[in-house]
Amino acid sequence: MNKKVEYIDWGLIDYQEAWDKQDEIFSSIVALKGKNRTDNTSLETPNYLIFCEHPHVYTLGKSGHQENLLLDEAGLKEKEATYYKINRGGDITYHGPGQIVGYPILDLDNFFTDIHLYLRTLEEAVILTLKDYGIIAGRYPGYTGVWLDADNEKARKICALGVRCSRWVTMHGFAFNVNANLDYFRNIVPCGIDDKDVTSMERELGQPLNLDVVKEQLKMHIAALFKMELYTKAQG
Repeated sequence: MNKKVEYIDWGLIDYQEAWDKQDEIFSSIVALKGKNRTDNTSLETPNYLIFCEHPHVYTLGKSGHQENLLLDEAGLKEKEATYYKINRGGDITYHGPGQIVGYPILDLDNFFTDIHLYLRTLEEAVILTLKDYGIIAGRYPGYTGVWLDADNEKARKICALGVRCSRWVTMHGFAFNVNANLDYFRNIVPCGIDDKDVTSMERELGQPLNLDVVKEQLKMHIAALFKMELYTKAQG
């Protein structure tokens, strides 16, 4: 079981470009697993933890409903936003600057083969990161993601999750609102939930956060919970 995970920060990147790069990595790992099976070999499969931000974009998952996007083409243009139907689970969500988008591309055979545990572990990493900043968060029964005040009428979502998994290889991931412009969520029914609010760390704490510092905290918690051996390749 290969616990080594390469950490990569793509910075601010176009959604389509990131999706293409993700898919290339994902497909290469799935192909390697197929080769191991057909050739009866045991070549090591790599793992990646990728963080990035996207320009304003709305994405609709396989089980989503297009009517949950409340903008037409003219409205999208006015908001300088794009829209994609994609192959993850879940409904519609928003990505934009000030949000940590995480794409763990992991061979879960290297960790544990339980997709529900995988989702709960990603949620726990975000919950622990928020705790570092004095924000108490948890889960909302019946829903994925990370929530504040999930046990009362003030429930609000701070991190959305939506993943794809094939042959225990994952792609897509989570969107964690740090300094995100929450106005953009008004143009959708977030994750198909029309009676709950969306929030961010900036809104909860009353000031913007250093995104790089939050990334470091989050990365540390993900690595610890998955027992990863995280590394970064030297540039150049």
